[in-house]
Amino acid sequence: MNVTVNVICYKSKVLKNNESPLMVRVCKDRKRKYISLGLSVNPTYWDFNKNAPKPQCPNKEYLDALIAKTIQEYSAQIIEMKAMDREFTANTLAERINNPTKVKTVGDVFQEQMKALKDAQRLTYMLSIQQTYNSILEFNKHLNIYFVDIDVPWLKKYETWLRKHGLSGNTIKGRFVDIRTMYNIAIAENLIKAEHYPFRQFKIAKLQQETAKRAISKEDVTRIIEYQTKNKLIQFAIDIFTFSYTMGGINFVDISTLTKENIIDNRLVYIRHKTKKLIRLPLHPKAIELIEKYHDDNNPHLFPILMAYHKTEQQKCNRVHKIIVNVNKRLKEIGKELNLPITLTTYVARHSHATILKKAGVATSIISESLGHSSERITQVYLDSFGNEQMDEAMKNLL
Repeated sequence: MNVTVNVICYKSKVLKNNESPLMVRVCKDRKRKYISLGLSVNPTYWDFNKNAPKPQCPNKEYLDALIAKTIQEYSAQIIEMKAMDREFTANTLAERINNPTKVKTVGDVFQEQMKALKDAQRLTYMLSIQQTYNSILEFNKHLNIYFVDIDVPWLKKYETWLRKHGLSGNTIKGRFVDIRTMYNIAIAENLIKAEHYPFRQFKIAKLQQETAKRAISKEDVTRIIEYQTKNKLIQFAIDIFTFSYTMGGINFVDISTLTKENIIDNRLVYIRHKTKKLIRLPLHPKAIELIEKYHDDNNPHLFPILMAYHKTEQQKCNRVHKIIVNVNKRLKEIGKELNLPITLTTYVARHSHATILKKAGVATSIISESLGHSSERITQVYLDSFGNEQMDEAMKNLL
């Protein structure tokens, strides 16, 4: 890919002022392209061997500076195109100089996608992308790099760095999934050739680790539910755990959005945030107690996580994140005090719900042992297919 750039006096053309135009000459693959600089010089003042104005040339200092700047611009563009392994011709190179467009870096693509997700109110996903962005920014020190720089060696170094920082295999996998998504966007936008795609060789699937045990026994669940405290914040954490456990392992995000309209014919009916599936569950007596306990005429929600004044998606997202962090912090403290075998979080309620029902002999297809599997959509298909009577009988085994 030999490319030469010179500024020449195009003496074959003589203007009305008896001068010849100064032209940029780009040579690549034996093809030439001439681009006018908009200036002219008398050929008698031009050194054709050196392609430079002679010492006695009028405005020599200005012409020297302009020529140096022009060649520098073209050289920088050539280096950039080569670094990105982008094909170009003398014509396209000239076009890029005369009509410059900013070539997107890895940082640019991440920023654009985060903004697009925010505009689309997909704030949870945006935060995931932002965590990956912040992570690789810390690793690489800057993101003023191109996607051609993200090759297999770079990915391996990043994986090693993540493991040194103590991240789990599943969290590391999530980081690489986000990077792969950005890489695919870059390919779609012609920022990088598909042949450089590093994820054919660097397999993300190998980063997946088996999900650690997140279920506790029925006896331990009872100990949590019956835990005595006068601290309202600790009690709230226990109540959220209890509601999740007794109501199909509903996760915290879905709990936060529940309103009185989700109670229909003594059943909890809602669309799961993650899978967009419709869930119908009989209200467990314990759950009814908790709904009545937190009833507030001034708040449409069943629990005091989101309030009426949380209107924007950003406000709601920030509030849910803040509360779940505090709830899990207090559950963790309770778990230590009760000497539980695993770290106690709201997600333990979800796994315990399924595991305890299974041990009680409830059909696996109903209770969904696959709550910890890779596809929860398959799980929900099974749940949707059973009638109310079967689900009602299953829920009686919880306490």
